[in-house]
Amino acid sequence: MAAATAAQGGARVLVLDHNAEPGRKILISGGGRCNFTNMHTAPDRYLSANPHFAKSALSRYTPADFLSLVDAHGIAWHEKTLGQLFCDGSARQILDMLLAECAKGGVDFALGEAPGAISHTDGLFHVGPHSARALVVATGGPSIPKIGATDAAYRIARQFGLKVVEPRPALVPLTLGGDETLFRELSGVAADVTARAGKAEFREAALFTHKGLSGPAILQASSYWTHNAPVWIDFLPECNAVDALLSAKRDAPRATLRSFLATHMPDRLAVALSERIGLATRLADTPDKALRAGGERLNRWAFHPNGTEGFAKAEVTLGGVSTAELSSQTMEAKRVPGLYFIGEAVDVTGWLGGYNFQWAWASGVAAGKALVKSA
Repeated sequence: MAAATAAQGGARVLVLDHNAEPGRKILISGGGRCNFTNMHTAPDRYLSANPHFAKSALSRYTPADFLSLVDAHGIAWHEKTLGQLFCDGSARQILDMLLAECAKGGVDFALGEAPGAISHTDGLFHVGPHSARALVVATGGPSIPKIGATDAAYRIARQFGLKVVEPRPALVPLTLGGDETLFRELSGVAADVTARAGKAEFREAALFTHKGLSGPAILQASSYWTHNAPVWIDFLPECNAVDALLSAKRDAPRATLRSFLATHMPDRLAVALSERIGLATRLADTPDKALRAGGERLNRWAFHPNGTEGFAKAEVTLGGVSTAELSSQTMEAKRVPGLYFIGEAVDVTGWLGGYNFQWAWASGVAAGKALVKSA
């Protein structure tokens, strides 16, 4: 995006990529259909040490702007849920669109080429045999290393004396240990829940895995989770569980907690929760006090993750090149003229659902336009 913007503005641009083809993360995104933006994009849906940093770029290149580009290329799309936009066909269409935009500006590519050492002398950046007055680092974070992701952006930033906010996996499954390993028996079971970590909460699906917890609600909460802190799950997000249980006791006294829960969630989960709450008698034979305690737990069930599945399974990286080092208008390093960092390499991390792609497009356009102006 940065290359196309700069080149179409008249700059001469070379894209270096150590992969044999560009845009590998685009191709695997959204189950192969690329969740290319989110119509609900707003700065408060991004995590950063400076929550205001993303405002400038996001306001100047919006989801509607990217959608106009998608439409101009004749790519069919649909909204799935919660403002998430996907290709009807394949993620390859988005990559081909970006390559076509680069071709329009005459962008050159050097693929399958390890960048090698980087230096800066006489006003030029030198990357292997290539030299230029400006260097844009768009290498993302270390999440999903199997497709070639590395920590190159952080190494480059530190080489030039820029601070890096400690990176950690985000939008990542959580692992369970101790007594909670019993929940691994539910591997493959999913349920609609509200998951909360810190002050953030998300109403989506949670999925039990052979290692712990995953699914959209958990991935979202993981970005706000800190070690030794609980993740709270509301297994009955559509109702007050205490009121519902007391009503069921009156209206269906022969029902059990298990049969009550089975009307709201998969049976395997209903069995597991009722066993852990420890109420096996009919509701009519269960004291109100015990039902209240059980209901409160169902609306606020504490899990204590012992970690995450790491960068290998993380969709994105939290942290990155400190926003204090960069101009929010241009993405240029304040202390190193001509050096730019964009996208996931920067300490700006979006929610699940197309937000990180929108930040990539917006920050790329911001840097691309700045390169044109400084030419």
